[in-house]
Amino acid sequence: MAEPEEIPEEGHERIVERVAAIDVAKAFGKVCTRVPHPSDPSRRLTKVWEVQATLASVEELGDYLVGEQVRAVTLESTGDYWRIWFYVLEERGLRVQLVNARDVKHAPGRPKTDRLDAVWLAKLTEKGLVRPSFVPPYEVRVLRDYTRTRIDLIHERTRYWQRLEKLLEDALIKISSVSSTLTTLSTRAMLEALIAGERDPRTLAELARGRMRVKIPALMEALNGRFDDHHGELAAVLLAQIDGLDAQITRLGARIEELIARMPDSCPVEPGHDGAPDEAASSALDAVLRLDEIPGISPEVAQIIIAEIGLDMRRFPTAEHLASWAKLSPKTIQSGSRSRGGAVGKGNPYLKGVLGTAAVVAGRTDTFLGERYRRIAKRRGKLRAVVAVARSITVIIWHLLADPTARYHDLGSDYFLTKIDREKKTRTHIRQLQALGFTVTLTPAA
Repeated sequence: MAEPEEIPEEGHERIVERVAAIDVAKAFGKVCTRVPHPSDPSRRLTKVWEVQATLASVEELGDYLVGEQVRAVTLESTGDYWRIWFYVLEERGLRVQLVNARDVKHAPGRPKTDRLDAVWLAKLTEKGLVRPSFVPPYEVRVLRDYTRTRIDLIHERTRYWQRLEKLLEDALIKISSVSSTLTTLSTRAMLEALIAGERDPRTLAELARGRMRVKIPALMEALNGRFDDHHGELAAVLLAQIDGLDAQITRLGARIEELIARMPDSCPVEPGHDGAPDEAASSALDAVLRLDEIPGISPEVAQIIIAEIGLDMRRFPTAEHLASWAKLSPKTIQSGSRSRGGAVGKGNPYLKGVLGTAAVVAGRTDTFLGERYRRIAKRRGKLRAVVAVARSITVIIWHLLADPTARYHDLGSDYFLTKIDREKKTRTHIRQLQALGFTVTLTPAA
């Protein structure tokens, strides 16, 4: 008989005696508590009632649960409606856990009601059958609000640039075919001149600056269109929107830098600890500088990463836990003797977005990550290479944040060449050539 394999038990898989669960809706929540029965400890006492989703009502509920000595409160992640329950109950000192609705399947063979959903969620909680989601602390949540808003505004600005390009195409202006982007100073000057009423292609092309001046003949052809007054009015509206978004993005960037500088250390020293105050602690500003050393990661990307996963890696015991939470780990689907790969999943769109972008940028560099990207892209395609490199970056991030003294060290683009067995690879090539009918004679290179 094969040796049995021990599977480590997850930290949330515990039997909890006194629990509560809330089936969250927009205007109210259905609360269920399960505690030992006062007259018969072998039985469970279940109570269900409705609580309005207002600050005063939720605070009153928190005081009641504290008085009942409830050890765990479970919420379903229903839209954004869970926030008032989580934030207020957490402030009352309760251990609140947010669970994904997909992980809490309804019991089969019973009607679907809010009351029964709350009871079912409470039963899963007391038996340790729910897996809590990651909810960062308050300071990280504030930073996350700013970074996500900045990302959304950047996406919105991109859409306005696309609308402006469509407007120019409608006016038969093909400047985007000559200029790599509409955001250059030369292109902006031409657009403002068009809005002001200038229509002569030569005059407009002469506004080109720097390296764009060698393209003046092509610009004259591209600017020869049918740009009329209504195009100018709409283009002015779109440019005003873009300028307003630029100002807001700059303002948010400055605010994010302030929050990063004021953020507390990742591992605060516990009361009574005899070590130095900064022992095993990492400031957010220092973490941004160390993450910036990774190929493909800029300071702005590092700020987003910290806002999404925080600084305290105790929430993720290993780098594999973080990669799995980010949905960057390969999935294996096994049935009998057959195994196949599965999709990695959606995960956090903001985190996966910046990690994917960082992977693409790193793939263009002459580094270990760049060589890893190119090697995988040749065999399995670019999309799989992006996921693989993004996972490698995630593992690096975990190690840098878990150890405040660690610094990134690039293994070099020749890492894979130096790690291979040269003699074994030589013998393999010789056998392949001999199988094709060649006589092989090796001469060392000078």
